[in-house]
Amino acid sequence: MSQQLRIGLVAGEASGDQLGAGLIHALKSRYPDAIFVGMGGSKMLSEGFESLFPIDRLSVMGFVEPLKRLPELLRIRKTLFNYFCDNKFDLVVGIDSPDFNLGLELKLRKKGIKTAHYVSPSVWAWRQGRIKKIARAVDLMLTLLPFEEAFYQQHGVPVACVGHPLAETIPMQTDTSAARQQLSLPTDGLVLTVMPGSRASEVEMLGRLFLDASQHCQAQLSGLQLVIPTASPERREQLEAILRDYPDLPVTLLDGQSLTAMAAANVVLLSSGTSALEAMLLKKPMVVSYRMGKYTFALVSRMAKVSFVSLPNLLAGEALVPELLQDAATVENLSEAVLTLFLNPERVTALEQRFTTLHESLRHGGNEAAADALAQLIEAG
Repeated sequence: MSQQLRIGLVAGEASGDQLGAGLIHALKSRYPDAIFVGMGGSKMLSEGFESLFPIDRLSVMGFVEPLKRLPELLRIRKTLFNYFCDNKFDLVVGIDSPDFNLGLELKLRKKGIKTAHYVSPSVWAWRQGRIKKIARAVDLMLTLLPFEEAFYQQHGVPVACVGHPLAETIPMQTDTSAARQQLSLPTDGLVLTVMPGSRASEVEMLGRLFLDASQHCQAQLSGLQLVIPTASPERREQLEAILRDYPDLPVTLLDGQSLTAMAAANVVLLSSGTSALEAMLLKKPMVVSYRMGKYTFALVSRMAKVSFVSLPNLLAGEALVPELLQDAATVENLSEAVLTLFLNPERVTALEQRFTTLHESLRHGGNEAAADALAQLIEAG
């Protein structure tokens, strides 16, 4: 480039900070003199990034909290917009946080600044009308999942699938014995890893349900070991309170270490979310469940445009793993599904083979592929 390249990045979550750091590292190998400014966390800062605001200012969830914080969020977005325009940035990349970033990208693109968005919102699943705004807001969408790329191609939005970063970092083969040794679990024997969620509301909805189902499975499978990784000190305290009602249930409660806990398992019982993708990449048979408020579930069900909720099933386009949601999430149904996986090794072997194929389909180069796609956008003139 004839002048110093200016690249803006805006991340609002820890996962976005991780993606942003990898992207900066890959772009620096192509543009050693480039400057990177915007909004990010400690991992991005370690790559020489300059953050104009703390990353946690965008970490808001739900419906009420963003409304209470709206004046601050609008001020942050206006400041970033003015900074990128005043300093004539060559490219701005919004990393996830679509409610914040797509509005910023739309305004910047109208000013002639190239924009990209890294991590597609679930526009293919619900609120599909958002695709019109996305088409106006971005010069390039970087997706993690292959079926997302096809969706954007159908709607005429420039897109590149760069694969999921977890698919690049999680090995193709899982060392179950090493994971059990790390957690001081018997190398032989049966292990059920239970993951009722990372939020207080999820543990409230699923904690006792999952423990009741696990207790039922233990009565059928002699010596069954239970492992529960906790997402935070608050979730550990919450689960410890629930476990007081299960004094005879042998449980290994962990601080974090969710990947190791899943790697050690024969079967995983989990709440729908990223953990289902992680279990798939670790080649672990699983039962997926979820519960939410009755009226929320009714609203989400009406708006959803997909047949499945878990990423293994969405990626496969079929029901590879059981999904027991809302009223179907009963002790009887969950324990039956878990026991079926423990007692059918042929089914488990077939699942492992399908999971391996899906894992390979998510390896598209990650950070390097994203940097290549952005470099082409920058140099297109």
